[in-house]
Amino acid sequence: MIDLDAGTITLPLYQGQMKDGRKVWYILTDTDDKGNADALGLNYAAKLTYAGVGKGARNATLEKNGTLTFGSGAVDFKPARALVPGDAPNPFPPKNATPGALGDAGYSPLVRIENAGGHFYNAPMIAFDVDAEQLSFPNGKPDYSIVEDKVVSIDPENMTVTLKLTHGFSFAKPVLYLSTDASDPLAATLEGAIYAPALKDISVGGDDSAFSAVERIFVFINGPTGKDNPQRQGLDSAIVDGESPLNVLGGIPSVATDYSPLWDMNLGMWTKDAIDKGYRSRMIEEFQILGMAQKGWITGPAGGPYGSIGHC
Repeated sequence: MIDLDAGTITLPLYQGQMKDGRKVWYILTDTDDKGNADALGLNYAAKLTYAGVGKGARNATLEKNGTLTFGSGAVDFKPARALVPGDAPNPFPPKNATPGALGDAGYSPLVRIENAGGHFYNAPMIAFDVDAEQLSFPNGKPDYSIVEDKVVSIDPENMTVTLKLTHGFSFAKPVLYLSTDASDPLAATLEGAIYAPALKDISVGGDDSAFSAVERIFVFINGPTGKDNPQRQGLDSAIVDGESPLNVLGGIPSVATDYSPLWDMNLGMWTKDAIDKGYRSRMIEEFQILGMAQKGWITGPAGGPYGSIGHC
């Protein structure tokens, strides 16, 4: 269930376990199993088939009672998320960026169920190694030392969890999307997500090529700032005002057949010349952005080539 006014989504909460019995609390959002995607109301993401490289996806076994036993992957939710802006006039990069949750070397939100067709699921962890009684915050104000920072409320009795969504754009239309994990600690901090280093094993930079598991997301460093500015966009603004950076998604489930929940970050920077000429404005569509980059008004960080920066 999506609450458009609050910008949240309420999803089923699942409980699994590690081989040693530690509890794993997670959600399901996407799968490369078309039939089960339709049956469960998940996003169908065919590209997840190509995510099983290196440690890009952890393995799990389906038990007789319908739960999953995970072969690897733990998350420490104890750290407090910290974000300190850089010196004016450049809030990005921040002076300090500490993720609020740290995945170990074996953790990825992606899981391959070995004894059920080998299908891949996006199963981000919500809490780890805690009992249901500790997780009960059905009316909000959860303990962020034991749950993911996106959690608004969690109800293990009814097995539901409500999570914050992020505002953005795709195909020139506004969207709300869920961001739970990132392969880079700075990106994880900015998104309020879990730092999942295992995702680094998934190749980026070729989202339209054969066997690619990713789709592009377009992020700006120095877009227009100001919380009340109708053109605001980018990390400089988001770091200061706490609002969404208004990223642009290359593909979403309801529009693009090449959708993937693995976002390949394309980080852009408006040139001084573009700013001086008044060209800098809010971008809301992939080809609009690529056109400005082709003309040289948008570059990569520090004036480098525009494109993937190697994070998902």
